[in-house]
Amino acid sequence: MALIVHKYGGTSMGSTERIKNVAARVAKWHDAGHKIVVVPSAMSGETNRLIGLAREIMGQPDPRELDMICSTGEQVSVGLLAMALLAIGKDAVSYAGWQVAIKTDSSFTKARIQSIDDAKVRADLDSGKIVIITGFQGVDEEGNISTLGRGGSDTSAVAIAAAMKADECLIYTDVDGVYTTDPRVVSEARRLKTVTFEEMLEMASLGSKVLQSRSVEFAGNYRVPTRVLSSLTDPLMPLEEEANSGTLISFEEDTNMEQAVISGIAFNRDEAKITILGVSDKPGVAYHILGPVADANIEVDMIIQNQSVDGKTDFTFTVSRGDYQRAMGVLEGVKTDIGAASVTGDAKVSKVSVVGVGMRSHVGVASQMFRTLSEEGINILMISTSEIKISVLIDEKYMELAVRALHKAFDLEKE
Repeated sequence: MALIVHKYGGTSMGSTERIKNVAARVAKWHDAGHKIVVVPSAMSGETNRLIGLAREIMGQPDPRELDMICSTGEQVSVGLLAMALLAIGKDAVSYAGWQVAIKTDSSFTKARIQSIDDAKVRADLDSGKIVIITGFQGVDEEGNISTLGRGGSDTSAVAIAAAMKADECLIYTDVDGVYTTDPRVVSEARRLKTVTFEEMLEMASLGSKVLQSRSVEFAGNYRVPTRVLSSLTDPLMPLEEEANSGTLISFEEDTNMEQAVISGIAFNRDEAKITILGVSDKPGVAYHILGPVADANIEVDMIIQNQSVDGKTDFTFTVSRGDYQRAMGVLEGVKTDIGAASVTGDAKVSKVSVVGVGMRSHVGVASQMFRTLSEEGINILMISTSEIKISVLIDEKYMELAVRALHKAFDLEKE
């Protein structure tokens, strides 16, 4: 008997018929003797609907109240799924995050999990119940409901799996695994049987929408075996076949096979570039620019500081496109304090990245990437590298062309 955590995305929970299919799948695993905890997302489109309602009332919704509103989507999902299981004779119980309790900090709309009290859940599992817990949310020290940011149900599921030392966390989604890139952009994209935690973390943080990056962090830090698989298959398919489908996110040291140089190409349309021109090139300049941005709870990604000329330099960084106007406002407010000549920006840029642990032992990846983009007439605006990834910022209109060209250049369509 294993302890298995199932997570189902919004598409999987998109209608009462699909919720009944989820119930049938969960019941199959439970009938096989496993202890099952289920973490569903809100029904597809529901969180967007709730945010839309909030914005009709308040253009920039208060974060605490927005979390109060958005948390209701998952509460509906867990109740409906529990009813679907009860209707087919399975003993099930649903809980909101604050009832478990999943404790978070107070960064509303972007909260981080601090601890999980699993005593109540374990008692229910030991009594034979299927436990269903809201994803995406928790409660802070003051008792306020908090949410973990978009895609947060993935993080909830993996965190619960980590806290309970689950044997495996199964992330059911509307795709059948992790691909070399988005098949909607490259039709030849290939499903990966395995991918390392490092690669998956890079791909998730760089724009791959399969998993939220923080969920992969949890999985890697606590060594939670995690599998991405489809919820759109027959819910009554043989359990052994289902348990070996999709993509297993593994540890590099657990595999003896030769790693491909590049495992995948990630991209993010949701980028914006900001440049602060003519600031003094002296110690502390980066802090005085990025400090106010961080205080506004805006995440910064790629950063470049130009060579100093006559004691002045330009400082460029990227933020999420949704944070662009707010970041520009913050910097306009401190422009005089930091002695900047001006602040400029471009909200029509995208990031494209090649990812692979094989880059550690192979040379020439950067040159091949840059040559490929050059042959397509694509100008590189910024470059960022790590041990297993190279990212470039380019004009948004060239993003899909760049992804297709790089996928072909690195032969990712081949096994």
